[in-house]
Amino acid sequence: MSATDTVKLDADPGVLVITGISASGKSTVAQALAERLPRSAHVRGDFFRRMIVNGQVHMTPEGSPEAVAQLRLRHSQAAAVADAYFDAGFTVILQDILIGDFLPEITQMIKSRPLAVVVLAPDPDAVADRENHRAKTGYGPDWTPHDLDKVLRDHTPEIGLWLDTSGQTVDQTVDEILKRAWPEGAIS
Repeated sequence: MSATDTVKLDADPGVLVITGISASGKSTVAQALAERLPRSAHVRGDFFRRMIVNGQVHMTPEGSPEAVAQLRLRHSQAAAVADAYFDAGFTVILQDILIGDFLPEITQMIKSRPLAVVVLAPDPDAVADRENHRAKTGYGPDWTPHDLDKVLRDHTPEIGLWLDTSGQTVDQTVDEILKRAWPEGAIS
C-alpha cells in the first residue's frame, strides 16, 4: 500500500461508519482501523445500549416499539458523539449493528462530512464459526447468523462499500477499507 492510499483518512478528518451483523468483525476491525490513524476516535454504538441501567428492552426480530425507540436513541447518541469528535478534528470510526432502514437513518443523523459507510458482510457460516470462537454471545433463541444475514442482505439499502470478509484477516480488511472506503463508500 502506498502513502497515497490512506491520504483521505490521514489528511483530513471524516466519519467512517462500520456495520454488519453480530460477529462480523465490526468491533475488532474498527479498533484496528482507528489504531492505524494518527488522530482517531472509535465510537462503539453498543456502549450507549449498556448505559441503560434499568428498563432496557432488547431488540428482537419483532422489534417492539420500545426496543425500536431505544435503538434509535442509541443511534442518535452515537451520531452526536461522532459529530463532536469530528468537530474536534478527529477521524471517527463509528461501529454498530445498523441494518435495514437503520443504516440510511444514521447517515442522516450524522451531520459531519465527509462520511463513508463500510458494511462487513462475511458469509453467515463464517459468522457462525466466529461466534463459536468468541467470549461474548450475539445470538440466541431469537436470532441466528443466517437470520440476521438475511435481514442485512434482503432489507438493508446497498449504500456504502460492502465487503465479503469471510476469508480475510483483520489486517487485510483494514487494508481494504483504507484503500476503498472513501472512493467507493462515500455518502454525500
